[in-house]
Amino acid sequence: MTDIEQTAPKRAVVLLSGGLDSATCLAIALNQGFECYALSVAYGQRHAAELSASKKLADQLGAKEHRLARVGLGQFGGSALTDPTIDVPTERKDGDNPIPVTYVPARNTVMLSIAMAWAEVLGARDIFVGVNAVDYSGYPDCRPEFIQAFEAMANLATKAGIEGQKLHIHAPLISLTKAEIIRQGTDLGVDYAHTVTCYQADDTGRACGRCEACKLRRTGFHEAGVEDPTRYFDSSAI
Repeated sequence: MTDIEQTAPKRAVVLLSGGLDSATCLAIALNQGFECYALSVAYGQRHAAELSASKKLADQLGAKEHRLARVGLGQFGGSALTDPTIDVPTERKDGDNPIPVTYVPARNTVMLSIAMAWAEVLGARDIFVGVNAVDYSGYPDCRPEFIQAFEAMANLATKAGIEGQKLHIHAPLISLTKAEIIRQGTDLGVDYAHTVTCYQADDTGRACGRCEACKLRRTGFHEAGVEDPTRYFDSSAI
């Protein structure tokens, strides 16, 4: 190993949506000493204000670079987050499908694949993703089994993996509650006022206060004992 290789910073690609979880994930990666390359994906989401938030968060937290990739998952529809004809639900009812209509088919698989491509170009061996299997909505691509399977696939599908430069997928939030995530991010200096979590946020990033994402976020701040900085466009919803 050369002196340059010994002193070069370890690089990581961090998926950064602009929401609470991904901002915390970026802060964790930076705290672990990674030189972070933040990747946001415009996949046709209706709550596009999160993409503006992601750029601000990348700059504020100290990412080395931020890039926005575009992929047209919205052209297929099938999710309340990409199809304006499907209402974003505000409550779950008994008998509802355990996988809600806000699930976006293949979203995490596609985003991790793009992150994998950039990581290989950068010579990065690490990808961070803010998936969570505790306070989440039942999405199949937020489970530990999925992360493990994707890591195995990535090391079979890439030149780097075949040559022994193994890629690691980090999901540091996967077993944490929303309150635990907020406490950890607060300790690491994340300003949650700049994050956008709402599934139907307006163009300025103000939240509806009614969707499941808003409810999980609000409960998380309450249980963490941390003041909630979320801005709402309808104060009657809180």
